[in-house]
Amino acid sequence: MAEYRLHCMGESGNAYKAALMLALAGCDWEAHWVDYFNGETRGEAFRERLNELGEVPVLEHGGRRLSQSGAILTYLAERTGRFGGRDEDEKLEILRWILFDNHKFTSYFATLRFQIGIQKTGETPVTEFLRGRVLGAFGIVEKHLATRPFILGERPTIADISMVGYLYYPEETGIDRTAFPQINAWAGRIAALPGWAHPYDLMPRKATSPA
Repeated sequence: MAEYRLHCMGESGNAYKAALMLALAGCDWEAHWVDYFNGETRGEAFRERLNELGEVPVLEHGGRRLSQSGAILTYLAERTGRFGGRDEDEKLEILRWILFDNHKFTSYFATLRFQIGIQKTGETPVTEFLRGRVLGAFGIVEKHLATRPFILGERPTIADISMVGYLYYPEETGIDRTAFPQINAWAGRIAALPGWAHPYDLMPRKATSPA
């Protein structure tokens, strides 16, 4: 049995954040597929046994059960000594960007991808609103990355792993990604790190999972 077990699904960028950290840090881990699309996370059994919030990812390790990608990334950085802050200032800066990611960078982009690319809703007033918020958040990060290779500077941290989580997915969002060359180059630098793998290679997904 692997040291770490990650309850996840390939379609979830938040689960990918945890999976990518485990892969980059060279951890001994296994992915346990969660059947989100058939309602597993909304069921009483999942909420009572794994996560009362009804969400993935959930990381099991050494008797602990952790949820929320930011908490999992912080835990793994402390456990492995990889991709964390080297002092209090860096730790606070990482936290600042993870909170920004969850509130603005990932949240709107992930919801837009889910509606347009997975649910196939087509364009609606909601997707138009979401796209506007995505473009605003992307603009902030694009400007920030114009002066440094990674979010904190010269080396990648869990802030990068958190924020890049949804950027490798192929589903349509209606965002012209060529308008953000700094973000694209940054995602490429992270993809060049030893141990990187695409989310659909790290975690099982609906199309390839057992019935």
